[in-house]
Amino acid sequence: MGDSKEAGAEAPPAGATARGGLSLLPPGEAEEPSAQGSALCLGGSEVKSRAVVKYSSAPPRAAFARLEEKTDLKLPPANWLRESAKLGPAGTTILGNSKKSKPFSSFGMAYDFIDSVGNDVDVVSDSENIKKLLKIPYSKSHVSMAVHRVGRTLLLDELDIQELFMRSSQTGDWTWLKEFYQRLIDQKWQRKKKSKEHWYQKAILSKFLYYSINGDGAAQPVPPAAEQQDPPGSDQTQDADGASWPAPFDMPASVSEDPGASSQGGEPLEPSYIVGHVASAPKEQNLTTLFNDGENSQGLKNDFVRNILWTFEDIHMLVGSNMPIFGGGRYPAVSLRLRDNNKPINVLTGIDYWLDNLICNVPELVMCFHVNGIVQKYEMIKTEEIPDLENSNFSTKVIKDIAQNILSFLKSNCTKEGHTYWLFKASGSDIVKLYDLTTLCEETEDKYQNPFTMPVAILLYKVACNMMMKKNQNKKHYGTIRTLLLNCLKLLDKSRHPQIIASANYMLSELFQLDEPKKDESSECPLNENSDESYSEEEEEEMPDSDENGSYSTSSDPPEDNKAVAVIKSVGELSVPEKYKSIHQIRPSCAFPVCHDTEERCRLVLSYVLEGLKSVDNSIKKESDLPAADPNTPIPLKYEDESARGGPEGLEKQMALFLDKMGSLQKGNYSCQSGMIPGSWQHKMKLQLILKSSKAYYVLSDAAMSLQKYGRALRYIKLALQSHDTYCCLCTNMFSEVLLFLSQYLTLCGDIQLMLAQNASNRAAHLEEFNYQTKEDQEILHSLHRESSCHGFAWATDLSTDLESQLSVSCKCYEAANEILQFSDLRSQNPDHCVQVSKRMGNIRNEIGVFYMNQAAALQGERAVSKSVSTAEQQLWKKSFSCFEKGIHNFESIGDATNAALLLCNTGRLMRICAQAHCGAGDEFKREFSPEEGLYYNKAVDYYLKALRSLGSRDAHPAVWDSVNWELSTTYFTMATLQQDYAPLSRKAQEQIEKEVSEAMMKSLKHCDVDSASARQPLCQYRAATIHHRLASMYHSCLRNQVGDEHLRKQHRVLADLHYSKAVTLFQLLKDTPCELLRVQLERVAFAEFQMAGQNSNVGKLKTLSGALDIMVRTTHAFQLIRKELVEEPGQPKSDGPSPAADAAPSLNREEALKLLSIFESRLSFLLLQSIRLLSPGKKKTSSDTEGDAALRTNKHVYSQLLRATANRDTSLLERVDVLLHLLGQLAGGGAVQ
Repeated sequence: MGDSKEAGAEAPPAGATARGGLSLLPPGEAEEPSAQGSALCLGGSEVKSRAVVKYSSAPPRAAFARLEEKTDLKLPPANWLRESAKLGPAGTTILGNSKKSKPFSSFGMAYDFIDSVGNDVDVVSDSENIKKLLKIPYSKSHVSMAVHRVGRTLLLDELDIQELFMRSSQTGDWTWLKEFYQRLIDQKWQRKKKSKEHWYQKAILSKFLYYSINGDGAAQPVPPAAEQQDPPGSDQTQDADGASWPAPFDMPASVSEDPGASSQGGEPLEPSYIVGHVASAPKEQNLTTLFNDGENSQGLKNDFVRNILWTFEDIHMLVGSNMPIFGGGRYPAVSLRLRDNNKPINVLTGIDYWLDNLICNVPELVMCFHVNGIVQKYEMIKTEEIPDLENSNFSTKVIKDIAQNILSFLKSNCTKEGHTYWLFKASGSDIVKLYDLTTLCEETEDKYQNPFTMPVAILLYKVACNMMMKKNQNKKHYGTIRTLLLNCLKLLDKSRHPQIIASANYMLSELFQLDEPKKDESSECPLNENSDESYSEEEEEEMPDSDENGSYSTSSDPPEDNKAVAVIKSVGELSVPEKYKSIHQIRPSCAFPVCHDTEERCRLVLSYVLEGLKSVDNSIKKESDLPAADPNTPIPLKYEDESARGGPEGLEKQMALFLDKMGSLQKGNYSCQSGMIPGSWQHKMKLQLILKSSKAYYVLSDAAMSLQKYGRALRYIKLALQSHDTYCCLCTNMFSEVLLFLSQYLTLCGDIQLMLAQNASNRAAHLEEFNYQTKEDQEILHSLHRESSCHGFAWATDLSTDLESQLSVSCKCYEAANEILQFSDLRSQNPDHCVQVSKRMGNIRNEIGVFYMNQAAALQGERAVSKSVSTAEQQLWKKSFSCFEKGIHNFESIGDATNAALLLCNTGRLMRICAQAHCGAGDEFKREFSPEEGLYYNKAVDYYLKALRSLGSRDAHPAVWDSVNWELSTTYFTMATLQQDYAPLSRKAQEQIEKEVSEAMMKSLKHCDVDSASARQPLCQYRAATIHHRLASMYHSCLRNQVGDEHLRKQHRVLADLHYSKAVTLFQLLKDTPCELLRVQLERVAFAEFQMAGQNSNVGKLKTLSGALDIMVRTTHAFQLIRKELVEEPGQPKSDGPSPAADAAPSLNREEALKLLSIFESRLSFLLLQSIRLLSPGKKKTSSDTEGDAALRTNKHVYSQLLRATANRDTSLLERVDVLLHLLGQLAGGGAVQ
């Protein structure tokens, strides 16, 4: 039935349309006295009962007419079997002329109240079946019911064996069950005819009810269905409901294999459906259209006048009832019963009346007594008084125990979803048996011979579909949904029901969220729970089907009863409280498979996608028009050499074709090779499945990327893009979400190509991973090739062997991803993704720029010094500069100042390489700093300064700021050093050069941070010390070469002394530069000697000489560092004896140390000699003669020792250092000239 029932409300909204065109009851005309449940106190014990009307097609309740005494009920009333305005169109059904419950009546209710099935409700059934079960211990009648399980819900339907076997005799169906029944249960079975008394009682009840609604309604023609009513006393063997058994269920034409026969709605699907969110799971595949014809023709329609949610104690039941309910006078609702006055009410009748009133929440019973059809009297009985009536006394507590025991028994044994169970009690027997008809059927015949197979499959599918579409669906229900769908698929014939199979597989794939965080994979399910299915059927079979009392055991039953799943040995056991406790959960709380990693989850998704694709493909009849292809034959994943596709230039053409294709997709062009009709279910479903496969492959690729399996990642992203290409061919209207997916795929493809370029050393392993293919991937690819060539993205997914080509492909992928974002409002809707794409474009352009820059540097290194810059170098510079420029623009467009600064820094480095390439050609001795070098170094400085301006301040990104500062300092320092070492004297005056060098050195010093503690601090200190040393040397040189301007000479002398002092201070902070420190000190001594040479007075000379010797003494620190490095050298002997190893200190420049040591010895000897001369006697004595004599003696002693030491040519470097340290110590403490 196509209408939806209102769930959980006592009165549906006014005006809502119900089945058959009737209106649901408006709030003011509630059929029932109260939708609230009532607890009835019965016989001193309390039984809780609550009934809520979920749906009612009955007209407003009519008052019953009290018939006069002596009314002859054998005479038909004027309105008999005719419709009445008071009764509504369903009058004949309401008043007892209804066909009896059809074998699929519970399915009709379940379809209408799909929300309740599997979750809230324990039982769905006709009220007659409920009453029959609860009367088992009191009745000798036979019981035959079909039981099906869906989640925690049991569906109960009458299984009329007599009618079933009559049909078997005519059609040949169910012969296996008939033979089984005759062999094990009733060997002499024959059709039992209904007596004339049965038809007489049925007719007189019908006439009584028509009399009771007042017979003044205008007579209406008897409906065709009513004309088939059997007259009283009819002898025919089949009543009006005899045709209720359908043939084995077949799918209606609307879901046949022919796509043209589809009756599915042609409206375009919502974007959310196209994208494939869980909430949009196949829109129930238009289930109403899909199944209505089949339901109505197969007896699956909900024909009950009212559907009631009845809670009896702790049992929740969805019950269908046709009981006529009347009103009248002070009675808001009463049920009418006709009784033969000569036959007292027995227990069975009392239970029957009591349960009917409880189920329908009717508080009173009106009983009309007759004798031979003549009305005698009326009697009013309250519902709670029924159990205490004379001759029908029964305990409501016992009825409650019976209900709980039967439910526990069924729940404990009817454990397999999709199976049909048969609950059977033979007439007059006390034994109740439960059989699994599905297992019996499969042992003998085709499972599709079971007519319950298809209704059960449809119900499982509908329940799963309904749960999938709940927007607030919690993941904890996914295991339930998965089990429902898997059991549904087990029941379906692939050749007959491709649409449901495809849809079910798609929903199964939707259960696995591909983009969920890994930490959530098992958060819903403890690992120690069963994780394969809701529970394993094999495990169920191993579990004991008995409680602690062994009540379910069949060990004592006759051997021929071993086909029964479970047995109740005596119906009396049902009256024992909690005799049958349900020891099995109807479904474990955790039923979803635990996927321990992303690949396992994606592989499960792809397995379901593949089954869905097969189902769709097999339903398309144009197989003969397709090119033959074997799904078991691998489709090669070739990779082209860059020469075959024209390198980066070829990529430009392929990109242009791709963008043209994307533009055509916006216009809705459609191309399909298999001949699928746009809008057909095959077309819609294949779109979903293909999109799901592309997403799964994308996630697989991303996972492989994180594992550094780049060949595998490229293979998966190729499959994702091939899937997407096929989707584009099939799609008549491209949605923005799908374009966003494509942009993400291309972005990941660019990442993979970049990583392959950076990991070229492992190319063979990547190639092997790229070419590997699973059978599942081959079959999916085969299905894709039915619709498309899948070559739309071949340019992006080939595995090249050339680094430049890989970088170019990566860049083109990012550019394509960025272009896609321009096609719609994706840029504004997905700002984060746009930022990521722009960042990657900036990054890859930086990588390519660095690649070309390094190539240019390599060419420069190979080129002879004398040759000029080649054209190839210049082209590489241009390419590199262009890439850097575009990358900077990318980063600036998203406000990424840090990365923009880094690219500006790299551009500055490129300018420095250009400057180095333009160094002066020709003889090294004739070389000068060229204008081109100056131009490019100044450009480099400009880019570094731009980088600093981009960063703004050091606080923004200290590491990048320090790096740029260092590079800028290096540029200034290099430029100053080159100008100083290769002064362009042919173009500039010496003074101008000195000024420019001084300015550049001071700027370098400004950007050299010597104070901040960092890993680069020693380098900065060394750089600053070197700058001070060079400046001091330059001013020293100027002082030597300059004549005339005394003021300028004085200035240079002060500057030289200042920079020498700062250089010494900085070098002394460093532990690994003793030679540099020694050199600076020696230059300071030379500077003092130069000053002394210009002095005329002995006092002045002696003072200058004293300062020089003091500098010599302060070199002790440098010699100590040299000695320490020599001593710490591995293998250095402890003794002072000469050893070859002593002359080889790996961390010390031995040649330079020896050279400086010789110079030091020479200058120390010269200074000592000069001081001895100046202090020698023969001159006029002064007041300081005493001090002078002491200094003279010390200097002579040191001088003599130094001469002896330098005369020994075999002394090792360490020994010479020790001697000097000893002599310097004597000078420092022995009264050298002050």
